[in-house]
Amino acid sequence: MTTELLPDALLDRIRDRAARYDRENDFFAEDLAELVAAGYLTAMVPTEMGGAGLSLEEMTRQQMRLAGAAPATALAVNMHHVWVAVARIVRARGDHSCDVVLEEAAAGEIFAFGVSEAGNDLVLFGSASDAVPDGAGGYSFHGTKIFTSLSPAWTRLGTFGTDRTGGEDHNVWGFVTRDGGGVEVRDDWDAMGMRASQSCTTVLSGAHAPAERVVRRLEPGPTTDPFIFGIFAAFEILLASVYTGIAARAIDVAVATVHERRSMAAGGAPYAHDPDIRRRLADAAIQLDGVYPQIAQVARDVDEQVDRGSLWLPQLSAVKARATETAKDVVEKAVRVSGGSSYFSRSELSRLYRDVLAGLFHPSDDESVHRAWATVLLGPAGD
Repeated sequence: MTTELLPDALLDRIRDRAARYDRENDFFAEDLAELVAAGYLTAMVPTEMGGAGLSLEEMTRQQMRLAGAAPATALAVNMHHVWVAVARIVRARGDHSCDVVLEEAAAGEIFAFGVSEAGNDLVLFGSASDAVPDGAGGYSFHGTKIFTSLSPAWTRLGTFGTDRTGGEDHNVWGFVTRDGGGVEVRDDWDAMGMRASQSCTTVLSGAHAPAERVVRRLEPGPTTDPFIFGIFAAFEILLASVYTGIAARAIDVAVATVHERRSMAAGGAPYAHDPDIRRRLADAAIQLDGVYPQIAQVARDVDEQVDRGSLWLPQLSAVKARATETAKDVVEKAVRVSGGSSYFSRSELSRLYRDVLAGLFHPSDDESVHRAWATVLLGPAGD
């Protein structure tokens, strides 16, 4: 399946374009067209619905490979895969409320993630946006979403807001269409890294989801609802996979570099023979080696509906935090052993270093992960 969806020749073409996209702050349009043609965006759609039927665990390996070729492309496409994975997770538990995602992904629609809001650290559990009922089971959404990857290309946006019109607030989740009105995509993406993702700000001013596209109405706060669990699981696991793929590529680049670099002090011997260089690269590889089995196991447990009880959300957060922090350390070690040439913007390692830093800003962040684990271990903090 790997060679069918991501053949080496396709990955080579994607890698060749990555530097240009980054330099020009341009969207990965050619990559996306080729990935669509290869069936990559329907990889997790069940076979009976027209997709390749990959499990979440299998998808993690695919995303690692794509991220090794073009991190920004992998990160942006990741958001589409998150929604498809959520729909699979919900469907596997006997709930068909999100089948519309699978059906439309199979038909070629591209899904984006419209959840993050400036200054909102509630993330999935509360929204500053408004969800206004239309009286027929549908809702119109009003608010500003940030870091909306795939901004130039998405056709469907999964989003949520709070219905404040009744006696009690409720979080409402639905899918709006790009051509349905009430959507403004700002051309404001000029970030340090992940530039080709074009994760622009999206302003919703009445974007409408009819009743059949409203998939949840929940009380604010933590919940065991399978839809929210699905978002948490798919987002954290697939995100961890992207950053792990970046780190693996950084090691490969560093290995090639230290074989080529020569030390005058050592009589022209390659730096690959230097014991300090060898130890630093070995340390990076050992760090990364411990991440792979954790991602694989937690993804398999989601696929197989293993019950981890109250540990599920903290452990999912830990997977993302450990993978992104490890990836950052690994890429930094790769830069250190590769010398000053890696500091130039033309260097692939320079781009990988800027890209890997984006992992710091995705939820769950380091602070929330530690809070969650402290609560599990010690109970709620006192006043």
